[in-house]
Amino acid sequence: MKSIIIIANFCRKFDGTINGRFLYLAEMLANKGFCVELITSNFSHGMKKFKEAPVDTYKSIITYVHEPGYQSNISFKRLYSHWKWGMNVGKYLNSHPVPDYIYCAIPSLTVALKAGKYARRYNVKFIEDVQDLWPEAFGLVIKNRFLRNVLLFPFKLYANRIYELADKVIAVSETYKNRAMSVQGNDAAGLCIYLGNDKVVFDSAKLKYHVDRPDDEIWLCYIGSLSYSYDIECVIDALDVVKKRGQVNCNIKFMIIGDGPLREKFTCYANEKEVYAEFTGRLSYEKMVGLLCSCDIVVNPINKGAAQSITNKVGDYALSGLPVINTQECEEYRMLIDRYNCGINCEVGNSENVALAIEKLVLNEEIRLHMGRQSRILAEERFDRRKTYESIVEIFEK
Repeated sequence: MKSIIIIANFCRKFDGTINGRFLYLAEMLANKGFCVELITSNFSHGMKKFKEAPVDTYKSIITYVHEPGYQSNISFKRLYSHWKWGMNVGKYLNSHPVPDYIYCAIPSLTVALKAGKYARRYNVKFIEDVQDLWPEAFGLVIKNRFLRNVLLFPFKLYANRIYELADKVIAVSETYKNRAMSVQGNDAAGLCIYLGNDKVVFDSAKLKYHVDRPDDEIWLCYIGSLSYSYDIECVIDALDVVKKRGQVNCNIKFMIIGDGPLREKFTCYANEKEVYAEFTGRLSYEKMVGLLCSCDIVVNPINKGAAQSITNKVGDYALSGLPVINTQECEEYRMLIDRYNCGINCEVGNSENVALAIEKLVLNEEIRLHMGRQSRILAEERFDRRKTYESIVEIFEK
Protein backbone atom coordinates (compact mmCIF):
# COMPACT_ATOMS: atom_id res chain seq x y z
CA MET A 1 0.00 0.00 0.00
CA LYS A 2 1.40 3.40 -1.02
CA SER A 3 1.91 5.84 1.85
CA ILE A 4 1.27 9.59 1.75
CA ILE A 5 2.19 12.21 4.35
CA ILE A 6 0.17 15.44 4.13
CA ILE A 7 1.67 18.39 6.02
CA ALA A 8 -0.60 21.36 6.72
CA ASN A 9 -0.29 23.89 9.52
CA PHE A 10 -3.62 25.71 9.30
CA CYS A 11 -6.14 22.90 9.71
CA ARG A 12 -9.49 23.34 11.43
CA LYS A 13 -10.65 21.27 14.39
CA PHE A 14 -10.95 17.49 14.09
CA ASP A 15 -14.38 16.93 15.62
CA GLY A 16 -15.72 14.40 13.14
CA THR A 17 -16.51 16.92 10.39
CA ILE A 18 -14.46 17.06 7.19
CA ASN A 19 -14.42 20.73 6.24
CA GLY A 20 -10.81 21.75 5.58
CA ARG A 21 -9.01 21.21 2.26
CA PHE A 22 -6.34 18.88 3.64
CA LEU A 23 -8.48 16.69 5.86
CA TYR A 24 -10.98 16.37 3.00
CA LEU A 25 -8.18 15.35 0.64
CA ALA A 26 -6.69 12.97 3.23
CA GLU A 27 -10.01 11.17 3.59
CA MET A 28 -10.50 11.00 -0.19
CA LEU A 29 -7.08 9.39 -0.58
CA ALA A 30 -7.65 7.01 2.34
CA ASN A 31 -10.92 5.90 0.74
CA LYS A 32 -8.96 5.17 -2.44
CA GLY A 33 -6.75 2.72 -0.55
CA PHE A 34 -3.72 4.88 0.30
CA CYS A 35 -2.18 4.92 3.78
CA VAL A 36 -2.49 8.60 4.69
CA GLU A 37 -1.10 10.55 7.64
CA LEU A 38 -2.02 14.22 8.10
CA ILE A 39 0.58 16.14 10.13
CA THR A 40 -0.72 19.41 11.53
CA SER A 41 -0.13 21.89 14.35
CA ASN A 42 -1.59 21.42 17.82
CA PHE A 43 -2.26 25.19 17.84
CA SER A 44 -5.35 26.73 16.25
CA HIS A 45 -4.47 29.77 14.15
CA GLY A 46 -8.10 30.94 14.08
CA MET A 47 -9.00 30.42 17.74
CA LYS A 48 -5.53 31.26 19.14
CA LYS A 49 -5.55 28.31 21.51
CA PHE A 50 -4.39 24.72 21.54
CA LYS A 51 -6.61 22.15 19.87
CA GLU A 52 -8.43 19.32 21.54
CA ALA A 53 -7.37 15.80 20.61
CA PRO A 54 -8.81 14.63 17.27
CA VAL A 55 -11.69 12.16 17.29
CA ASP A 56 -10.89 8.66 16.07
CA THR A 57 -13.51 8.44 13.32
CA TYR A 58 -11.20 9.28 10.41
CA LYS A 59 -9.65 6.76 8.04
CA SER A 60 -6.49 8.83 7.81
CA ILE A 61 -4.07 9.19 10.73
CA ILE A 62 -4.08 12.63 12.38
CA THR A 63 -0.78 13.64 14.02
CA TYR A 64 -0.32 16.81 16.07
CA VAL A 65 3.16 18.32 16.17
CA HIS A 66 3.74 20.96 18.83
CA GLU A 67 3.81 24.66 17.99
CA PRO A 68 4.46 27.34 20.68
CA GLY A 69 1.54 29.53 19.57
CA TYR A 70 0.94 33.29 19.35
CA GLN A 71 -1.83 35.84 19.93
CA SER A 72 -1.28 38.34 17.12
CA ASN A 73 -1.20 37.45 13.42
CA ILE A 74 1.25 40.26 12.76
CA SER A 75 4.08 39.65 15.21
CA PHE A 76 7.59 38.24 15.53
CA LYS A 77 6.13 35.67 17.90
CA ARG A 78 4.05 34.27 15.03
CA LEU A 79 7.14 34.01 12.81
CA TYR A 80 8.97 32.22 15.62
CA SER A 81 6.00 29.91 16.22
CA HIS A 82 5.87 28.84 12.56
CA TRP A 83 9.65 28.43 12.44
CA LYS A 84 9.62 26.26 15.56
CA TRP A 85 6.76 24.14 14.20
CA GLY A 86 8.68 23.57 10.99
CA MET A 87 11.74 22.47 12.94
CA ASN A 88 9.61 20.10 15.04
CA VAL A 89 8.03 18.59 11.91
CA GLY A 90 11.52 18.09 10.49
CA LYS A 91 12.51 16.13 13.60
CA TYR A 92 9.33 14.07 13.35
CA LEU A 93 10.01 13.17 9.71
CA ASN A 94 13.54 12.04 10.54
CA SER A 95 12.14 9.57 13.07
CA HIS A 96 9.42 8.33 10.71
CA PRO A 97 9.43 5.55 8.08
CA VAL A 98 10.06 7.07 4.64
CA PRO A 99 6.75 7.57 2.77
CA ASP A 100 6.14 7.30 -0.98
CA TYR A 101 4.79 10.86 -1.26
CA ILE A 102 4.82 14.10 0.74
CA TYR A 103 2.05 16.62 0.07
CA CYS A 104 2.88 19.92 1.77
CA ALA A 105 0.83 23.09 2.22
CA ILE A 106 2.50 26.47 1.70
CA PRO A 107 2.54 28.49 3.91
CA SER A 108 4.20 28.11 6.28
CA LEU A 109 7.68 28.30 4.77
CA THR A 110 10.04 26.63 7.24
CA VAL A 111 8.18 23.33 7.19
CA ALA A 112 8.01 23.33 3.37
CA LEU A 113 11.77 23.77 3.08
CA LYS A 114 12.40 21.05 5.68
CA ALA A 115 9.99 18.64 3.99
CA GLY A 116 11.32 19.41 0.52
CA LYS A 117 14.93 18.74 1.52
CA TYR A 118 13.85 15.53 3.27
CA ALA A 119 12.05 14.43 0.09
CA ARG A 120 15.13 15.10 -2.04
CA ARG A 121 17.36 13.20 0.38
CA TYR A 122 15.18 10.08 0.36
CA ASN A 123 13.94 10.30 -3.25
CA VAL A 124 10.33 10.92 -2.17
CA LYS A 125 7.91 12.59 -4.59
CA PHE A 126 7.25 16.09 -3.21
CA ILE A 127 4.00 17.91 -4.05
CA GLU A 128 3.39 21.48 -2.87
CA ASP A 129 -0.06 23.03 -2.37
CA VAL A 130 0.25 26.83 -2.53
CA GLN A 131 -2.47 28.38 -0.37
CA ASP A 132 -1.08 31.89 -0.09
CA LEU A 133 1.92 33.87 -1.27
CA TRP A 134 4.42 34.54 1.47
CA PRO A 135 6.05 37.02 1.77
CA GLU A 136 3.88 38.89 -0.77
CA ALA A 137 0.85 38.67 1.53
CA PHE A 138 2.60 40.86 4.10
CA GLY A 139 2.97 43.74 1.66
CA LEU A 140 0.11 45.85 3.07
CA VAL A 141 1.57 45.79 6.57
CA ILE A 142 4.74 47.64 5.48
CA LYS A 143 3.55 50.92 3.98
CA ASN A 144 6.88 52.21 2.65
CA ARG A 145 7.54 50.54 -0.71
CA PHE A 146 11.34 50.77 -0.53
CA LEU A 147 11.42 49.40 3.00
CA ARG A 148 8.95 46.68 2.00
CA ASN A 149 11.11 45.55 -0.91
CA VAL A 150 14.27 45.52 1.20
CA LEU A 151 12.72 43.62 4.11
CA LEU A 152 10.84 41.06 2.03
CA PHE A 153 13.56 40.30 -0.54
CA PRO A 154 15.32 37.61 1.56
CA PHE A 155 11.96 35.90 2.17
CA LYS A 156 11.26 35.88 -1.59
CA LEU A 157 14.55 34.08 -2.18
CA TYR A 158 13.58 31.64 0.58
CA ALA A 159 10.22 30.99 -1.09
CA ASN A 160 11.92 30.54 -4.48
CA ARG A 161 14.11 27.79 -3.02
CA ILE A 162 10.98 26.01 -1.77
CA TYR A 163 9.22 26.18 -5.15
CA GLU A 164 12.35 24.75 -6.83
CA LEU A 165 12.08 21.60 -4.68
CA ALA A 166 8.61 20.61 -5.92
CA ASP A 167 7.98 17.67 -8.25
CA LYS A 168 4.45 18.99 -8.71
CA VAL A 169 2.73 22.23 -7.69
CA ILE A 170 -0.96 22.45 -6.84
CA ALA A 171 -2.30 25.97 -6.18
CA VAL A 172 -5.60 27.49 -5.11
CA SER A 173 -5.51 29.92 -8.05
CA GLU A 174 -3.85 30.39 -11.41
CA THR A 175 -2.18 33.48 -9.94
CA TYR A 176 -0.45 31.45 -7.23
CA LYS A 177 0.38 28.62 -9.63
CA ASN A 178 2.07 31.06 -12.00
CA ARG A 179 4.15 32.49 -9.13
CA ALA A 180 5.52 29.03 -8.31
CA MET A 181 5.95 28.13 -11.99
CA SER A 182 8.00 31.28 -12.58
CA VAL A 183 10.67 29.58 -10.48
CA GLN A 184 10.04 26.05 -11.72
CA GLY A 185 10.07 26.93 -15.39
CA ASN A 186 7.89 23.90 -16.09
CA ASP A 187 4.22 24.80 -16.49
CA ALA A 188 3.25 21.14 -16.96
CA ALA A 189 4.20 20.58 -13.31
CA GLY A 190 1.50 22.99 -12.10
CA LEU A 191 -2.21 22.55 -11.52
CA CYS A 192 -4.84 25.02 -10.26
CA ILE A 193 -7.54 23.55 -8.01
CA TYR A 194 -9.67 26.11 -6.20
CA LEU A 195 -10.25 25.64 -2.46
CA GLY A 196 -13.97 25.08 -2.97
CA ASN A 197 -16.37 23.23 -0.71
CA ASP A 198 -18.48 20.10 -0.72
CA LYS A 199 -21.72 21.05 -2.45
CA VAL A 200 -23.75 18.40 -0.60
CA VAL A 201 -22.48 19.53 2.83
CA PHE A 202 -23.07 23.17 1.90
CA ASP A 203 -26.63 22.61 0.70
CA SER A 204 -27.47 20.58 3.81
CA ALA A 205 -26.31 23.42 6.08
CA LYS A 206 -28.20 25.92 3.93
CA LEU A 207 -31.50 24.12 4.59
CA LYS A 208 -30.84 23.34 8.25
CA TYR A 209 -29.75 26.82 9.37
CA HIS A 210 -31.84 29.07 7.13
CA VAL A 211 -32.71 32.37 8.85
CA ASP A 212 -36.12 34.04 8.61
CA ARG A 213 -36.02 37.78 8.02
CA PRO A 214 -38.33 40.72 7.30
CA ASP A 215 -39.82 40.88 3.79
CA ASP A 216 -39.08 44.59 3.43
CA GLU A 217 -35.31 44.25 3.86
CA ILE A 218 -32.45 43.46 1.50
CA TRP A 219 -29.47 41.81 3.16
CA LEU A 220 -25.94 42.49 1.96
CA CYS A 221 -23.40 39.98 3.31
CA TYR A 222 -19.66 39.79 3.93
CA ILE A 223 -17.95 36.71 5.36
CA GLY A 224 -14.34 36.45 6.44
CA SER A 225 -11.61 38.13 8.39
CA LEU A 226 -11.97 41.67 9.70
CA SER A 227 -8.35 42.61 9.14
CA TYR A 228 -6.09 44.87 7.15
CA SER A 229 -6.67 43.47 3.67
CA TYR A 230 -10.44 43.89 3.70
CA ASP A 231 -12.08 47.23 2.90
CA ILE A 232 -15.23 47.04 4.99
CA GLU A 233 -15.22 50.83 5.31
CA CYS A 234 -15.68 51.16 1.55
CA VAL A 235 -18.92 49.14 1.76
CA ILE A 236 -20.12 51.20 4.73
CA ASP A 237 -19.41 54.40 2.78
CA ALA A 238 -21.30 52.99 -0.21
CA LEU A 239 -24.33 52.18 1.93
CA ASP A 240 -24.20 55.71 3.32
CA VAL A 241 -24.23 57.04 -0.27
CA VAL A 242 -27.21 54.82 -1.17
CA LYS A 243 -29.10 56.02 1.91
CA LYS A 244 -28.47 59.70 1.13
CA ARG A 245 -29.47 59.36 -2.53
CA GLY A 246 -32.82 57.91 -1.49
CA GLN A 247 -33.49 55.89 -4.66
CA VAL A 248 -33.91 52.64 -2.72
CA ASN A 249 -37.18 52.45 -0.79
CA CYS A 250 -36.34 49.42 1.38
CA ASN A 251 -33.98 48.86 4.30
CA ILE A 252 -30.56 47.46 3.38
CA LYS A 253 -28.93 45.53 6.19
CA PHE A 254 -25.20 44.81 6.10
CA MET A 255 -24.44 41.40 7.67
CA ILE A 256 -20.76 40.98 8.61
CA ILE A 257 -19.88 37.40 9.54
CA GLY A 258 -16.43 36.94 11.00
CA ASP A 259 -13.93 38.43 13.39
CA GLY A 260 -10.51 40.00 13.43
CA PRO A 261 -8.31 42.79 14.81
CA LEU A 262 -10.29 45.59 13.11
CA ARG A 263 -13.77 44.51 14.20
CA GLU A 264 -14.14 47.31 16.76
CA LYS A 265 -12.91 49.90 14.26
CA PHE A 266 -15.40 48.76 11.61
CA THR A 267 -18.24 48.63 14.15
CA CYS A 268 -17.55 52.18 15.29
CA TYR A 269 -17.39 53.36 11.67
CA ALA A 270 -20.77 51.78 10.86
CA ASN A 271 -22.29 53.46 13.94
CA GLU A 272 -20.73 56.79 12.99
CA LYS A 273 -22.24 56.58 9.50
CA GLU A 274 -25.55 55.33 10.95
CA VAL A 275 -25.50 52.35 8.58
CA TYR A 276 -27.82 49.44 9.38
CA ALA A 277 -25.24 46.73 10.15
CA GLU A 278 -24.87 43.62 12.27
CA PHE A 279 -21.53 42.12 13.27
CA THR A 280 -22.21 38.50 14.15
CA GLY A 281 -18.67 37.51 15.12
CA ARG A 282 -17.29 34.09 14.22
CA LEU A 283 -19.92 31.41 13.50
CA SER A 284 -19.65 27.68 12.93
CA TYR A 285 -19.34 26.84 9.25
CA GLU A 286 -22.88 25.40 9.10
CA LYS A 287 -24.49 28.44 10.74
CA MET A 288 -22.44 30.77 8.56
CA VAL A 289 -23.76 28.99 5.47
CA GLY A 290 -27.35 29.27 6.70
CA LEU A 291 -27.07 33.01 7.35
CA LEU A 292 -25.14 33.65 4.13
CA CYS A 293 -27.77 31.90 2.01
CA SER A 294 -30.53 33.90 3.73
CA CYS A 295 -29.04 37.09 2.24
CA ASP A 296 -29.56 38.68 -1.20
CA ILE A 297 -26.15 40.03 -2.27
CA VAL A 298 -22.55 39.33 -1.23
CA VAL A 299 -19.56 41.68 -1.23
CA ASN A 300 -15.87 40.98 -1.71
CA PRO A 301 -14.14 44.25 -0.74
CA ILE A 302 -10.34 43.91 -0.76
CA ASN A 303 -7.86 46.75 -0.41
CA LYS A 304 -5.54 47.91 -3.17
CA GLY A 305 -2.29 45.97 -3.31
CA ALA A 306 -3.53 42.95 -1.34
CA ALA A 307 -2.03 39.61 -2.43
CA GLN A 308 -5.24 37.57 -2.07
CA SER A 309 -6.40 35.62 -5.10
CA ILE A 310 -9.21 33.02 -5.11
CA THR A 311 -10.00 32.92 -1.39
CA ASN A 312 -12.15 30.63 0.76
CA LYS A 313 -15.07 33.04 0.71
CA VAL A 314 -15.19 33.05 -3.11
CA GLY A 315 -16.25 29.39 -3.15
CA ASP A 316 -18.88 29.98 -0.45
CA TYR A 317 -20.21 33.00 -2.32
CA ALA A 318 -20.54 30.99 -5.52
CA LEU A 319 -22.28 28.06 -3.79
CA SER A 320 -24.72 30.46 -2.11
CA GLY A 321 -26.16 31.32 -5.52
CA LEU A 322 -25.95 35.06 -4.82
CA PRO A 323 -24.58 37.88 -7.00
CA VAL A 324 -21.27 39.34 -5.85
CA ILE A 325 -20.10 42.94 -5.74
CA ASN A 326 -16.33 42.78 -6.06
CA THR A 327 -13.56 45.36 -5.58
CA GLN A 328 -10.66 42.89 -5.57
CA GLU A 329 -7.91 43.74 -8.07
CA CYS A 330 -7.06 40.10 -8.81
CA GLU A 331 -7.62 39.72 -12.55
CA GLU A 332 -8.31 36.02 -12.23
CA TYR A 333 -11.37 36.55 -10.03
CA ARG A 334 -12.58 39.57 -12.03
CA MET A 335 -12.44 37.46 -15.19
CA LEU A 336 -14.48 34.69 -13.54
CA ILE A 337 -17.16 37.21 -12.58
CA ASP A 338 -17.27 38.61 -16.12
CA ARG A 339 -17.15 35.20 -17.81
CA TYR A 340 -19.99 33.77 -15.74
CA ASN A 341 -21.88 37.09 -15.44
CA CYS A 342 -22.36 36.37 -11.74
CA GLY A 343 -21.74 39.81 -10.28
CA ILE A 344 -20.36 43.31 -10.73
CA ASN A 345 -16.70 44.30 -10.67
CA CYS A 346 -16.04 47.71 -9.13
CA GLU A 347 -12.97 49.90 -8.89
CA VAL A 348 -10.98 49.13 -5.74
CA GLY A 349 -11.75 51.57 -2.92
CA ASN A 350 -14.41 53.43 -4.94
CA SER A 351 -17.46 53.70 -2.68
CA GLU A 352 -19.49 55.58 -5.33
CA ASN A 353 -18.89 52.71 -7.74
CA VAL A 354 -19.97 50.18 -5.09
CA ALA A 355 -23.05 52.26 -4.29
CA LEU A 356 -24.15 52.15 -7.93
CA ALA A 357 -23.70 48.37 -7.97
CA ILE A 358 -25.77 48.00 -4.80
CA GLU A 359 -28.56 50.15 -6.26
CA LYS A 360 -28.54 48.20 -9.52
CA LEU A 361 -28.96 44.84 -7.78
CA VAL A 362 -31.45 46.06 -5.18
CA LEU A 363 -33.69 47.84 -7.70
CA ASN A 364 -33.65 45.12 -10.37
CA GLU A 365 -34.69 41.76 -8.97
CA GLU A 366 -34.45 40.08 -12.38
CA ILE A 367 -30.75 40.96 -12.76
CA ARG A 368 -30.11 40.00 -9.14
CA LEU A 369 -31.68 36.55 -9.56
CA HIS A 370 -30.02 35.93 -12.93
CA MET A 371 -26.56 36.71 -11.58
CA GLY A 372 -27.31 34.51 -8.58
CA ARG A 373 -28.12 31.56 -10.85
CA GLN A 374 -24.91 32.17 -12.78
CA SER A 375 -22.99 32.21 -9.51
CA ARG A 376 -24.28 28.74 -8.69
CA ILE A 377 -23.25 27.49 -12.14
CA LEU A 378 -19.72 28.77 -11.45
CA ALA A 379 -19.75 26.87 -8.15
CA GLU A 380 -20.85 23.60 -9.70
CA GLU A 381 -18.19 23.80 -12.42
CA ARG A 382 -15.20 25.13 -10.45
CA PHE A 383 -15.83 24.99 -6.68
CA ASP A 384 -17.42 21.61 -5.86
CA ARG A 385 -14.71 19.55 -4.15
CA ARG A 386 -16.39 16.27 -4.98
CA LYS A 387 -15.50 16.94 -8.61
CA THR A 388 -12.44 19.16 -8.57
CA TYR A 389 -10.32 17.29 -6.00
CA GLU A 390 -10.44 14.16 -8.14
CA SER A 391 -7.72 15.80 -10.24
CA ILE A 392 -5.43 15.79 -7.19
CA VAL A 393 -6.24 12.16 -6.39
CA GLU A 394 -5.39 11.20 -10.00
CA ILE A 395 -1.84 12.48 -9.50
CA PHE A 396 -1.26 9.78 -6.87
CA GLU A 397 -3.21 7.08 -8.75
CA LYS A 398 -1.13 7.59 -11.89
